[in-house]
Amino acid sequence: MTAPAATPRLVRQGALLFGIVNHALFAAAIASMAVALWTGLSIGRGPFCRGPWHGWPGEIANLFLVLQFPLLHSALLTRRGGRCLASAFKAPYGRALVTTTYASLASLQLLLTFWMWSPTGVVLWQPTGAALVVHATLFAAAWMFLLKAIVDGGLATQTGALGWWAVFRGRAPRYPTFATRGTFALCRQPIYLAFALLLWTAPTWTLDRLLLGLLWSAYCVFGPRLKEQRYLAWHGTAYRAYQQRVAYFLPRVHRQS
Repeated sequence: MTAPAATPRLVRQGALLFGIVNHALFAAAIASMAVALWTGLSIGRGPFCRGPWHGWPGEIANLFLVLQFPLLHSALLTRRGGRCLASAFKAPYGRALVTTTYASLASLQLLLTFWMWSPTGVVLWQPTGAALVVHATLFAAAWMFLLKAIVDGGLATQTGALGWWAVFRGRAPRYPTFATRGTFALCRQPIYLAFALLLWTAPTWTLDRLLLGLLWSAYCVFGPRLKEQRYLAWHGTAYRAYQQRVAYFLPRVHRQS
């Protein structure tokens, strides 16, 4: 996008408002995910997991909630998806706000999943004592790893701040090149790896969380392929060299001779 010579005041105010809403949604989605995973998506009458369905309608609704996130998330990473995101707002601002729109939609998808989940009530295992301490420690470590990966990947891009902040300042967004340092030196998809670790380290094991963990982990492994195709198209041989140097999902274990 080429920024206009002077961004209208109303547009700047709108961008600021959009940024506030985006980050509020992001924070709410993170909090909802943390509580829902910790409880195994088993809270039915509390502030989370309020799905009204029971029996087989609830199972179908839960399957929809599980699938809608990876399907839409992946679709929006395609060229057509990018055009749809850019069309959400009037040109030329829609294209500049793509990262903010994408982050807001992802947050809404997570909120939809965790707030509308209909728990089955089937608890497979509830750790106590030392086992609970181990799970809690691993869960906290997974969150720390996710935060570090988000920062390494570009905090403004990952949280959607890049778009609204650029419009607010009346400038074109400056997209960073692909990350190669920090957690991105361990594997090419550390954010997806951290997301998968969160699904498996929370303490409460329920049938609901098992379903979510299996399907979303599969997405974490295969979904980033679309992202890598875009990076190859944008960065060419530089990204291909990075692919050859760094493992895709699981860090390589180098043996010392």
